[in-house]
Amino acid sequence: MDYEYFMGKALELAGKALSAGEFPVGCVMVYQNKILVSGRRTHTTGKIINEIDHAEMVVLRHLTKIKGIEREKITLFCTLEPCLMCYGALLLNGIGEIVYAYEDVMGGGTSCDLTKLSPLYKNIRISIVSNILRNESLELFKEFFSNPENDYWRESLLATYTLSQ
Repeated sequence: MDYEYFMGKALELAGKALSAGEFPVGCVMVYQNKILVSGRRTHTTGKIINEIDHAEMVVLRHLTKIKGIEREKITLFCTLEPCLMCYGALLLNGIGEIVYAYEDVMGGGTSCDLTKLSPLYKNIRISIVSNILRNESLELFKEFFSNPENDYWRESLLATYTLSQ
């Protein structure tokens, strides 16, 4: 599988999110070397701001409409490491592999030791691949955090870490 190609598609979605003033996270789910579903972060700006519409949650909602897919053979490509909420949802949905571009030093969940959790999680096997097109994703986040009009996670650990690079 061409990790850089599919991450490039996720980065395109993140760029669209950024152009809309949203947090620049995009993701695609790939099955049998084809994009199955795609999405981007929403509701980090405007009247309805929430922590539910992460890009991963958007694609998982799209995935529920597709039947007959071996979910353990799905690879998720995301421009930012999934947070704990999204990581848990991806695990529970049986996604087989997560590939991300940029590490979330503030809220990334993929380093969670599943063997120390309850039986529902401890026996799950998932592959994690990091740093695919990291610099391209980093540039989007730098642009987002440098824009004085963006208040989302301003002055957070992630913003400080991102802008220091």
